[in-house]
Amino acid sequence: MKISYQPHGICPRRIDIEVEDDIVQNVQFIGGCSGNTKGISSLVKGMKVEDVIDRLQGIDCNGKGTSCPAQLAKALEENFT
Repeated sequence: MKISYQPHGICPRRIDIEVEDDIVQNVQFIGGCSGNTKGISSLVKGMKVEDVIDRLQGIDCNGKGTSCPAQLAKALEENFT
């Protein structure tokens, strides 16, 4: 299943996510800090959706109350659990 998620409070304007059999297959952040978002995407590839959510939810970026990892967790939680 593929989705496009509109994040809030972060630099990227969209997160494209592909999940198959509860395993993250691909994540692409559109916009934002290329190195950081590519790193997040690479690290979560092959992980179970629940594990990604557990590890990334609640991460804050400079007092924004959210972050790129936290928004990815939110997208997964809203669409794949």
